[in-house]
Amino acid sequence: MAIDAAKLSAILQDFVSSTSDVQGAALVTPDGLSLSSVLPSTMDEERVAAMSAAMLSLGERIGSELVRGTIQQIYVDGDKGYGVLTGCGDDSVLLVLANRTAKQGLLMLEIRRAITELKPLFS
Repeated sequence: MAIDAAKLSAILQDFVSSTSDVQGAALVTPDGLSLSSVLPSTMDEERVAAMSAAMLSLGERIGSELVRGTIQQIYVDGDKGYGVLTGCGDDSVLLVLANRTAKQGLLMLEIRRAITELKPLFS
């Protein structure tokens, strides 16, 4: 399956630049490889991808052990902002970084919109 890397990058760039309070986004594989990212310059793309995969793996295990079914989203709420991991088909996960002032409902709506744009690129 060929993935249009330029299109992935354009969608992520548009998402980050047009969504209020979003500081960065990355599309990663479940095994920790970065497909595309728009991250703050202080963040290492490879490290972010690896940590995202680790969070996903742990979240899936927790979901299974607690009999919660398939994990739809992993949400990290820190004192400096949010990190949201959302499945984007079987082959990728979207990580979104937002600052503390982000309105959570609007953020989730924009994440779903971005995933709607990204998913067709993997079919």
